[in-house]
Order: sequence, then C-alpha cells, then structure tokens
Amino acid sequence: MRTTTALRKGFLGRSVDEFKRLAGIAFRADGVKGPTGPLLLHEFRDPESVLRCKTMTDQEIGGVSSCALDWVPFHNSTDSSASPSTPTQSTGYARFHGTISTELPKNKPDIQRTGYAAWRTLDRPPTAFGRSLWDIDMYAYLAMRVRSDGRSYFINLQTESVVPTDLHQHRLFAKRPGEWETVMVKWNDFVRTNHGFVMEPQTELLRRKIRTVGVGLTDRVPGPFELCIERIWATNDVEEADSVMDASEAGRTESELRDRQGKSIRWKEA
Repeated sequence: MRTTTALRKGFLGRSVDEFKRLAGIAFRADGVKGPTGPLLLHEFRDPESVLRCKTMTDQEIGGVSSCALDWVPFHNSTDSSASPSTPTQSTGYARFHGTISTELPKNKPDIQRTGYAAWRTLDRPPTAFGRSLWDIDMYAYLAMRVRSDGRSYFINLQTESVVPTDLHQHRLFAKRPGEWETVMVKWNDFVRTNHGFVMEPQTELLRRKIRTVGVGLTDRVPGPFELCIERIWATNDVEEADSVMDASEAGRTESELRDRQGKSIRWKEA
C-alpha cells in the first residue's frame, strides 16, 4: 500500500507540474509571441541526474566495447562551465567515457560490425496529460555545453515516431577539444536514421514529440574516449553559442552515416 501511495503521489505531482507548465505557456502566449527563455532538456547538476539516463554498447550484440556515465562535481569556480547566460551556477557534469573495440564476437558469425557506445535520457514518467514529451517547436536550436576529446560523436534524438527504432542524428562538431564550449545545432538539420543507416525518404522531425536526447560514438576507432556534458537545452539565443553548425559548412562535411548502399552521406545543404 505504501508503494502504491508513493507512486500515486508522484503521478499527481508530475501532473500538477505539467498543468502549471501548460498554463504558463498559455498565460504568456508563448505560441504567439515566442518563448521567453530557453527550454532545459537535461542537466547534470547532481549525482541523481545520471540515474535518469541509460548507457548502451555493442556488448548487447556480443561486442566488447565499454562505457560509463559518471557524475563529476566542479571543485572550484575556475573549473565551472557556467556562462553568463546561465541562470544558476552549475555544480557538476556527466563524464561519458569508456573504450571502443571493433573485435567481433567469435560465437556470432552473423555479427559483422561492432564498435559503438552511447547514452540517452530515460523516457520521462507519464502524467494525467499523457506521455511526457518535449515540445521544441518554438525553438530554432539544440544547444549543448560540452568538453570533447575531439572524436566524432553524434547527437541522437528519439521522437514519438511510428517506427520506434528511428533516430534523428547530427554530428556533434566540437571546435575546441579539451575545453568547455557551447555548441548549437539547428533542429531542422537532423537526419533520420535507423540502425545506423540513413532512411529515405527523409521525414520531418516531430518537433512537438521529442522523447529522449543523448550522444553516441560510432567512429569505430579502437581506444579510449571521453566526452563531458553539463547540460542540454532548446534555445533561440544564438549568442549563447561558441560555435553553430552552419548548414553550408555541414554540407561539405563527411560523416559516418551511410545509406543502404554503403555510401557515406554529406550533411544536407540549406
């Protein structure tokens, strides 16, 4: 009985919070005037924040790559990644790290490709208004505060798609490896994929039904990796960015994404 009561209270609490959020949007007329501020998708302010994420590797199919998502506190102000536009001081960040291996499983001859690791946020708990999804329709950019090792990471989005295994992906182009930076990507520049292959025809990102966000590493380069993430949010304020992935630049950039014929794609032009 205690467990049931606790779960019901949590459900009601989430429903009240969702009602307040929707009422606030209506009161401020965000749909007409535009949002008054950024929309936080996930931040790593405390140790519990990494528990609201899950990790994945090729061990699921017999590979031996490994990864972990650990919470790391900022020890002093000089180590803080908070920017002037950040409303509250950050207290920590997530460290996504591990080792990539392309070794094939000896007992599974049908597996011909390994060498990946990833993490994503968990599905958000439901409310009285239904499944909890992010509506980013009023925002132009996805923003991430990261410190990269320079490897070819992908930003992964899951939507409430008809095909549950579909992902919308974009390269995380860090310009200053080893340093904290804010990277932005236009929501419209994400590419629909399924099991690592680009799908045709491309369909528009369901901007009002974003389920999860995460990062993957599929460059298949053996060895250690490390990517630190402080927070992820939706925004219209391009001045927050240290770098913005421009569509014309993206169009000249090769990626690890391939079509069904095995041809490497380039990011689409504007």
